[in-house]
Amino acid sequence: MPVTVAALLAGGCSSPGAREAAPARSAPAGSPAPERQALTQSAADIRRTIESMRRLDDLPLYEMTFHGSYDPEAPVTEESLAAPAGDWACSLFFLPATGPGDRPLFGRNFDWDPHPAMAVHADPPGGYASVSMVDLFYVLGSAAPPDPADPRTRRRMAHAVLTPFDGVNEKGLAVGMAQTPDGKLPAEAADRPDVGSVRIIRLMLDRAATVDEALDVMRRYDVRFGPDPQLHYLIADATGRSAVVEYADGRMNVIEDRVLTNFTMTGTEKAERTAETRYGKLDAGLPKARTWQDGMNLLQRVAQGHTRWSAVYDLSDGTARVVTGKRWERVHTIPLAGKG
Repeated sequence: MPVTVAALLAGGCSSPGAREAAPARSAPAGSPAPERQALTQSAADIRRTIESMRRLDDLPLYEMTFHGSYDPEAPVTEESLAAPAGDWACSLFFLPATGPGDRPLFGRNFDWDPHPAMAVHADPPGGYASVSMVDLFYVLGSAAPPDPADPRTRRRMAHAVLTPFDGVNEKGLAVGMAQTPDGKLPAEAADRPDVGSVRIIRLMLDRAATVDEALDVMRRYDVRFGPDPQLHYLIADATGRSAVVEYADGRMNVIEDRVLTNFTMTGTEKAERTAETRYGKLDAGLPKARTWQDGMNLLQRVAQGHTRWSAVYDLSDGTARVVTGKRWERVHTIPLAGKG
């Protein structure tokens, strides 16, 4: 059966800021003086600074409020300007149906660099039909908007079917990922093939109808992350079941939850999780949410300066509603089955 793709070229948005600067330490006598840090920001300072950035006019003129501290005498070096980008900072939730007329919903913000995105429809032979979202940088190797008229570019774009970042299938199984601090991975096993960290999402969408079936799929593979960040996953199904899967302490851990952000959840209690700002906002807002618009409003509450797309998937019929670049007034409604 054919695989069809529908391009959504996401609009401009701020990329993540630099990682938190480490405090300067005293150097041993006789050693070279340590380089002075131009900026010293906590993770919260970085987030607030990024979220304050906005374009005022087409000069272009921008505006920003800096949060944190800085050394007015420290040199600005190319090393500090080219510091690695901040971590992925995604937010995901599952809203099960709780009353007559309710529909199970799965939502996510994908917060990362300003890359083009794509909605991908797949209907594989012997597998389940699905719709998913993809960051096209990982098949194009470029952040520039692609030229679909170029046959080589079209061929690269077709490979996006293998790299879903979130999605839902015809059985109502939804999966999404978020970055998490590195944890100790399980030992590799000779009877488990290796698979990439987003390819495992494709395997779940193609082969699983329930959370339990998705967990069985994950247990059949060694999920490999390097050199990319380590990920954890929120999985949900139309029956109302949801679970977080993450790797820590040398094993695959399954945690009963319906919210996922960017901290290690293994071994944590509910009070620790709700202390994280985005997790807490989503967890507090879910009991009052009923519709996909309620879900989109929740995503708006936890959106960041570098939110690339916000998607709410209906697990009853597979419809995806997608907003790009925080343009909340423009919602793309993407059905499970694509054209062509």
